[in-house]
Amino acid sequence: MPANYTLKTVSEFAAAHTLRHYEGPCSRMHGHNWKVEVELTGTELDEAGMIIDFRQIKRATREIAERLDHRYLNEIAPFDERNPTAENIARYFFEELQQMFSQQGNARISAVTLWETDRACARFSMD
Repeated sequence: MPANYTLKTVSEFAAAHTLRHYEGPCSRMHGHNWKVEVELTGTELDEAGMIIDFRQIKRATREIAERLDHRYLNEIAPFDERNPTAENIARYFFEELQQMFSQQGNARISAVTLWETDRACARFSMD
């Protein structure tokens, strides 16, 4: 059985959203300071003893977060059509990162956890 390594990075962004088809206070516009945890898995280390440099994961995550930072998510694709729930935002980051890292050898995005508050999060993975 091969070794399995998991790297995790944490990034943040601030954005507002409105939940559609929801009865309650979150149906009104409100904002969060979101925290994005990205998990990347690999089985083989390079000659430096790494799966991939943490900076590459952070850079890619920040690139995606910058598209959303200080914005109203309901006006940005795909959330102009897809409800901007924590679950859907976690999936968005996962899919975008998966595409960015698809050519990175044995490294693959294994999960994205999106923290809406300090006590509430959604995790998306394909496992």
